[in-house]
Amino acid sequence: MKKLGSLIILLMLALPGFSQKFGYIDSEYILSRMPEYKKAEETMNALTEQWTKEVSKKYEDVAQMKLKYQQEEILLTQDMRVERQKAIEKAEEDLKSYNNSIFGLNGMLFQKKKELLKPIVEQIYKTSEKIAKNHKLSFIFDKASDLSMFYADPRHDYTDFMLEELGLVNK
Repeated sequence: MKKLGSLIILLMLALPGFSQKFGYIDSEYILSRMPEYKKAEETMNALTEQWTKEVSKKYEDVAQMKLKYQQEEILLTQDMRVERQKAIEKAEEDLKSYNNSIFGLNGMLFQKKKELLKPIVEQIYKTSEKIAKNHKLSFIFDKASDLSMFYADPRHDYTDFMLEELGLVNK
């Protein structure tokens, strides 16, 4: 009976050895190797530059309206001043609204980025899921995310497996 109790205790102590397995990947490195991501990044940069120019032009237009008003203010009647001030205020509000519709939290830039990155993120997710199943991993962490990883044993790095699975092997 003592032998059976000892065996049970020994087996219980050995169970943590069969506990969950984990690995990590470096998504920044993986993304830097993906042509699809580079193309999406170039598209985003071009759109950002285009929209920034449009917004800057609108800011210049509003600044010109203000300058013209200041130069002509002494020549305008009270009604004309009020009318011009309202026009300037409306132009400023329209500009803020336009700027927010592009660069705001749910603006066109955010939506376009989400649209361009969705297939890439799905591809990485499916690949990491496949690797987790193939290597019997319970968790795959992302070294590049906000998750603080002060040290990670390189033997748990599955980045190369991800690159291989995605067809991005070093040549």
